[in-house]
Amino acid sequence: MASLYCEVALGVPLRTTFTYAIPDRLAGAIEPGSRVLVPFGRRAKTGVVVSLSLRRPDPAVVKKVKEVTDVLDALPALTSKLIELGKWISSYYVAPPGETFRAMLPPQIDLRHEREFALNDLGRERRSHLDSLQNRSEAEVAELALLELLEVEAKPLRGDRLQKLPGGEAAAERLLRRGQLESGEVTLRRKARTQKIVAWNQDARQAGTQELLDEKAERVRRVLAEERGPLPLGVLLKLARVTRALIARLIREGKLSSWEEPIAADEDFLEADFTPPSNVLNAGQQNTLREIRERLHADAFETALLYGVTGSGKTEVYLGAVETALERGRTALILVPEIALTLWIGRLCRARFGKGVAVLHSALGDAERAREWWRVRRGEARVVVGTRSAVFAPLENLGLIVVDEEQEGSYKQAETPRYHGRDVAVMRAKLENCVAVLGSATPSLESYQNARAGKYKLLALDSRVENRPLAPVRIVDLREDFLQTHQAGPISSALSAAIAARLQEGTQSLILINRRGYSWFVICRGCGAGILCENCSISLTYHKQRQRLECHYCGFTRRVPETCPKCGSEHIYFFGAGAEQLEEHLRAKFPGARIARLDRDTARTKRAYQQVLGDFALGRIDILVGTQMVAKGHDFQRVTLVGVVAADAQLSLPDFRAAERTFQLLTQVAGRAGRGALPGEVLVETHFPGHYAIQLAVQQDYAAFFERETQFRRLLHYPPFTALASVLVRDVKIENAIRWSRQLSAHLAPEESRGVKVLGPAAAPLARLKREHRFQFLLKAPKRNQLARTLSGLLAFREKKEIPEKAVLVDVDPLSLF
Repeated sequence: MASLYCEVALGVPLRTTFTYAIPDRLAGAIEPGSRVLVPFGRRAKTGVVVSLSLRRPDPAVVKKVKEVTDVLDALPALTSKLIELGKWISSYYVAPPGETFRAMLPPQIDLRHEREFALNDLGRERRSHLDSLQNRSEAEVAELALLELLEVEAKPLRGDRLQKLPGGEAAAERLLRRGQLESGEVTLRRKARTQKIVAWNQDARQAGTQELLDEKAERVRRVLAEERGPLPLGVLLKLARVTRALIARLIREGKLSSWEEPIAADEDFLEADFTPPSNVLNAGQQNTLREIRERLHADAFETALLYGVTGSGKTEVYLGAVETALERGRTALILVPEIALTLWIGRLCRARFGKGVAVLHSALGDAERAREWWRVRRGEARVVVGTRSAVFAPLENLGLIVVDEEQEGSYKQAETPRYHGRDVAVMRAKLENCVAVLGSATPSLESYQNARAGKYKLLALDSRVENRPLAPVRIVDLREDFLQTHQAGPISSALSAAIAARLQEGTQSLILINRRGYSWFVICRGCGAGILCENCSISLTYHKQRQRLECHYCGFTRRVPETCPKCGSEHIYFFGAGAEQLEEHLRAKFPGARIARLDRDTARTKRAYQQVLGDFALGRIDILVGTQMVAKGHDFQRVTLVGVVAADAQLSLPDFRAAERTFQLLTQVAGRAGRGALPGEVLVETHFPGHYAIQLAVQQDYAAFFERETQFRRLLHYPPFTALASVLVRDVKIENAIRWSRQLSAHLAPEESRGVKVLGPAAAPLARLKREHRFQFLLKAPKRNQLARTLSGLLAFREKKEIPEKAVLVDVDPLSLF
C-alpha cells in the first residue's frame, strides 16, 4: 500500500508549506482543509492540510519525514474553495501561506499546550546527592521535593503542577540549565463546554409509578412534556421555579432523564420585541433588485457596484437579494465595516430569515465565535453577517456576497496577511461562481473606475426613500467665526446655536469629531517641546478622565507632568479639542441636555455599543458626540442636525488618499441627517472652506469629486491607475534598518529599467513605531504582474541576505502610507 503524504501550512512566518506523512490510522480521516496536529521542532503545532500526495519528498532535500500526530476535526475546517482562496491571498499579498490559513481558521479553543518535565540519570544523581545532605538551602529543598515527586510518579510532570510546589518553577528551571531534567511540550484537548439538558421521561407514568406528583414536580412535567420539550437545566429552573435538588431527585426516581450537550450559539439578536422595518420598495429599489436577481438567476460570477446616495435604502436591496439567493437553494454573506453595524444588520437578518443566520466579528469571545463558525461549517446557518474576517466564513454553495460601505478602510487587514476584505470578497465570488455586490454612497476610486471601465456593473440609487431630500450642508468658516467672537472654543458659535435650536424643538443632534481623548497633544510654552511617546515618533494624547497621556499606536501611557521634562517650565499647554473635551464643553453649555459619547474609549465591548446606539435610536439621548464610527450605516430617524468638528483634520496628512477620505467622511456623516420625516441640516466646520474635497462634499457631488481627484492620481501615478506596494524596513537598531534598506535599494535599482518605479528608501511618515526605526519604499508598476514579480524577487533576495523575516513588511495595495 502506497504511503500518503500531505502538505501542511503552519502559522510561522516562512513562505513555504511542510510535508508530513499520514499514518495508516489517520489515512481516511485527513482531507485538504483538515486541521492537524504535527511535530515542529521540539513543539507540537496546529496546521491546515492544503493538499495530499502519494509522492515522497526528495530524500536529498528531506531526510526524515515526520508523521502527523492527530487530526483535530471530523469535518475539514476549510472547504476546497477556501483552500483555493487562501493560496490566492498568499500569492497576491506575498504572505506566508501558514499565516494566511491561520487567519482563515476558527478560533482554536479545544487545545492547550503544556510544558512537561521528565527525570533523567543526572537528575537521579542530583536527587541522591541532595538526599545525603544534612543541611539544605531553601533552593535545595525545593529541588529535592521536585525530584522526589518525579521519581515517585515515574512519569513526566506537567508545568501547571509546579505551581503547587513551593519554589517548584524556579527549581525546574535550575535543574534544566544543569541538564538534570528533560523538558518537552504536550498538547492537551480542552473539554468542550457543555450544558445539562433535561427531558421528561414519558415512561415515568407506567405501572408502579402512578403516584400523584406534588405541585413543583407537576410544574416541571408541564413545562417539559406539554409546553417546551427538553431544556437546558438553567432554563428549566427559571421557567418551572424549582431548585436543583428537586431536579436531581426526579432524575433519581426516573421521572426525568438528562444528558450533556455543547452549549448552543448565542441568540442575543432574537429579541421578541424587535419589529423589522417594512419591506416595501420604491421604484428605484425594485429596478436595482431586479437587476441583481437576474444575475443571481444566471448562476455566474459578476461584480456589481451599487452606488446609492445616503438614505436610498441599499440595505433593503441587500436583504431582497439574500432572499433570492436562499430561494435558489444557495447561501449568502454580508460584510459590514463596523462591529456596531453587524449588530443592526444581524438583527434585521435574524428577524427576516430566522435562526439560520450567523454573526461573526472580533468582539465575540473565542468560544462564541468558534460555535458560530462551526454552525456555518455544518450547514446550520445559511446567511452570515460579519466584519472583515467573515469573508472566510465556510459557507458552501455560495450564491451572493454583499460588501456594504465597500470604501471603508477597516476592510484592510493591518497584520500579515495584509488582505483587503473587499478584494478578497470579489475573488471568492469568482471562485464560487456567484454574484458580488459592492455598496456605497461614496465608492472608492478603484471600484468606481472598475465600474466606469466595464469591469463591474454599475447600479445606481439616485434618490432617498420616499423621495426625502438630502439635508442641506452649510460650511462654517472658523476663521470668520474667530474674527466675530474672538473665541476659539471646541465648537463654533453657529454650531452651538444650531444645537440649542434642536434641543428646543425636541429633536436630536449628532456631532462628529474624529479625534479621541481630551487634547490632541501637550507642549511646553517655555521651550516649545512636545511630550512624545517613548516608543513612537508621535505626540501623546491627553485623556482627562484617566489623567493620563496615551499613545494611540503602541498603548504607552504616562502621567501628566507638572513641569516640562526638558526645560522645567511650569507652562504646560494642552492643544486641540478631542471628543472628551467636546463632550465636557457641551455638558457645561447645555446642562439640561442628555449627552453621550461614542468612541473607542467609551465603547470597548459589544454591550457598550448596543447600549449607546440603542438609547440614541430610542430618543433617550439628545446629543451624541462620536468619532467616525457614528458616521456611516446608522439610520437615526430623529436626527435633524449633524455637526462636523475639525472637518479638515485629515487634509494635512502626507497621504495621497487624504482628500478622498475627507470627502467620504463628510458625505457619509451628512447622510445621517434628515433620514426620517423631519428635515435635517449639516454644519461643517473648517479652516479651509475652499478645498475641493470639502466643497464637493457639501454639494454631495461624487461624480465631480471623482473627476477632480483622478486627474491628480493619473498625473502622479497612483491607484487606480497604478499597482502600488509599500515596503517597510524596520528594526530596534537604526543602523540595522539603514544597512538593510541600502541592500534592498541596490537590489531594486535595476527594476526602474523594467518599468517599476521605486521611491525611497526614506524615513517613514511615522519614523519610529513601537521602538522600531522604519524606512519605506514605494513601488509603482503599470501592471500588477510586474509588481508581483518584483516583490517576489525582493523577498527571495531578503532571504538570501539573511535579513530577518519580520524586518521587511510588504503591503500590497496599501490604504495608508503610515
